[in-house]
Amino acid sequence: METWMSFVTEVGFPIVVTFYLLHRIEGKLNVLIESIYALPEKMK
Repeated sequence: METWMSFVTEVGFPIVVTFYLLHRIEGKLNVLIESIYALPEKMK
C-alpha cells in the first residue's frame, strides 16, 4: 500500500498538473491562432 501511495504522489501529481496547464494553455493558443488568421484582414 505504501508503494502505491509513493507512486501516486511522485508520478500522479506531476501528471495532473501537466494536464491542467496544457488545458489552460490550449485555450490561449486557440485565441492566438484566431488572431493571427484575422490579422491580414485587419491590415487591409
